[in-house]
Amino acid sequence: MKRLFLFVFLLSLPAAYGYVQAQGNGWNCFTIVAGKDATANGSVILAHNEDDHGKNLVNWFRVPRQQHEPGETITIATGAEVPQVSTTYAYVWLQMPGMKFADSYMNEHGVIIASNACASREDDPELTDGGIGYWLRRLMAERASTAQEAVEVAGELIEKYGYASSGRTYSVADNNEAWVMSVVNGKHWVAQRVPDDEVMLIPNYYTIKAVNLSNEEVFMGSDNLIGYAQKRGWYQPEKDGAFNFRKAYGHPRTLASDGNIPRKWRGLELITGRDYEMEASFPFSVKPGEKLDVRDFMQVLSDHYEGTEWDESQDYRNGEPHHHGVNSLCAPHNQYGFVTELRQDMPVEIGTVMWLAPRRPCIQPYVPWYLGMQEMPEGFARTNYQTALENHFKAPENMYEAAPDHAFVQYARFANRVDEQYGELIGEISSFKQNTQKQMFEERKERETQAMELYKKDKQAAQNLLSEFTLKYLEKTREFMESIK
Repeated sequence: MKRLFLFVFLLSLPAAYGYVQAQGNGWNCFTIVAGKDATANGSVILAHNEDDHGKNLVNWFRVPRQQHEPGETITIATGAEVPQVSTTYAYVWLQMPGMKFADSYMNEHGVIIASNACASREDDPELTDGGIGYWLRRLMAERASTAQEAVEVAGELIEKYGYASSGRTYSVADNNEAWVMSVVNGKHWVAQRVPDDEVMLIPNYYTIKAVNLSNEEVFMGSDNLIGYAQKRGWYQPEKDGAFNFRKAYGHPRTLASDGNIPRKWRGLELITGRDYEMEASFPFSVKPGEKLDVRDFMQVLSDHYEGTEWDESQDYRNGEPHHHGVNSLCAPHNQYGFVTELRQDMPVEIGTVMWLAPRRPCIQPYVPWYLGMQEMPEGFARTNYQTALENHFKAPENMYEAAPDHAFVQYARFANRVDEQYGELIGEISSFKQNTQKQMFEERKERETQAMELYKKDKQAAQNLLSEFTLKYLEKTREFMESIK
């Protein structure tokens, strides 16, 4: 019944929009954001699957805090000159050479930034000096000490230059709160705070619906957001009733895409433990069935609709679960999945941790990367951060051959090898993943207790202790991958 409804729904779209399935176009990131009162340990959590088309490479860099001269400017990819600020913050940068909108950031204040492509219906954008695109999230990471400040930084840049892409939703979190910021091609944007006791999920369409810009504790946005939608005929108050940003600005094909609806439906059911109809008007955010643990988010990001009618691999009897029909949460084009745990009761270097699974979350243990790491592990970057930024859009045609010894290449080739024998190998791999994660969660209690004591007298020693913890499990994981033939 759910499949039949979705098929009829898609056919009912106006032909002028031309239904474009999300499968294969690389627009399949998935994000979950939880407020601090929705989680078991009181942490804000931002979980994200980064999905991008093609054969890619992921570099891990730590960029230091930097001071800049008065009058210094940045020339961004579109050619616009952006005034530089006096101090830019340090951050961990997950960089994908050649990609315009794929990078993720974790800055020294524990501000986390990830994004999802969300096509808008804007076809006549206002742009100044070519607009801003790739650089937007980087400037947020460099200039913001809180999630709200990151949204404010981005809003000012969008209103000055315009956003140079169809549309996107940025998820931004710190250890106190999280915001979801939806931007539209041109100079229109809106942001909504995630309720502390709720969880929100984003596939690849806008999720912000009702908007009240007079409530500044919950909403931010461009002043003419509603007026412009009326002018373009996207919103007619007498016909549509209350303003709905998602319906007014979202492209109809993404709102009805079977690359989006089943993933949102599946995520909601897993998070809440409740049944949802596929044709339901999903809410912006929901209360979880019970307070969530970090491992609950890991499970969602690793899902392929197991146990539902959407599992076309039939519990792997029909082969690997990634290349069947409708996109799953863990998809063929996953580049990495992470769950960031942002805790208030610890120093930010210890309390901010990104549990990271390179390439495919379903077959990799999530290993903790602490914000306090001063250097990235050897083999996880092809160059240095200066060269990476300078040559970001000059990526080699074949990433794997260009960096054969890169750690990410090992993860990618392992994923390909597993897909060839998924049903035969997944039992052993799942056992390793579960046992390793169990061991990590048990050991981290002791490690973090030691780190907290060390931190009082030697911050660097505390950070080194946690880095050793990370390296131990990265090495264990890489050794296991080599053992699977």
